[in-house]
Amino acid sequence: MKKLVAEFIGTLWLVLGGCGSAVLAAGFPELGIGFVGVALAFGLTVVTMAYAIGHISGCHLNPAVSVGLWMGGRFDKKDLLPYIVAQVLGGIAGAAILYVIASGVDGFELGSFAANGYGAHSPGGYNMLSALVIEIVMTFMFLIVILGATHSKAPKYLGGLAIGLSLTLIHLISIPVTNTSVNPARSTSQALFVGDWALGQLWLFWVAPIVGAILAGVVYKYLSPETEE
Repeated sequence: MKKLVAEFIGTLWLVLGGCGSAVLAAGFPELGIGFVGVALAFGLTVVTMAYAIGHISGCHLNPAVSVGLWMGGRFDKKDLLPYIVAQVLGGIAGAAILYVIASGVDGFELGSFAANGYGAHSPGGYNMLSALVIEIVMTFMFLIVILGATHSKAPKYLGGLAIGLSLTLIHLISIPVTNTSVNPARSTSQALFVGDWALGQLWLFWVAPIVGAILAGVVYKYLSPETEE
């Protein structure tokens, strides 16, 4: 239960910090942080939580990460569904807090609410194929970094930094295409509030990250299997 509470809190922080930076700060007149700032915010949420709850739950914060770690032989299958449920609920809680804050200003309009999308709802107008490919590839690379940075032979205490910087880089690359998901819990939390098109396109932001994570788990297990000493 402590692990699930940690995953809930961590995913809440990911959504509140990452999506919150996009909704509250990215377009703020004169002081807007832009998409570079949003990318950094997502990375910082992972870095901070890695050192706060990594020793409790492993700090997955993402159903695709849990699946990838399981495929890579680093995570017990029996914990997979409870982790995913905790992550999705944490993401929804983070989005709910963000909604309450964001709606507390005159003239509030929900807009995209940092939801992920393709086609007309892609920041750069990219089609479904572009969205599918980039989400698979970005999640694949994210899991390769995670599996490598947390390997028993990797430098100790630097894993959280490498993973957070990796997520920042992923956002710098893919925000224009899909607003960057690589995380089904993050996508679900925002889509529930936007509804309509966001729920209609949500399938891609579950399928693509999980496919990318499974591929990464298989590849990294082949490259450098974790063995007991």
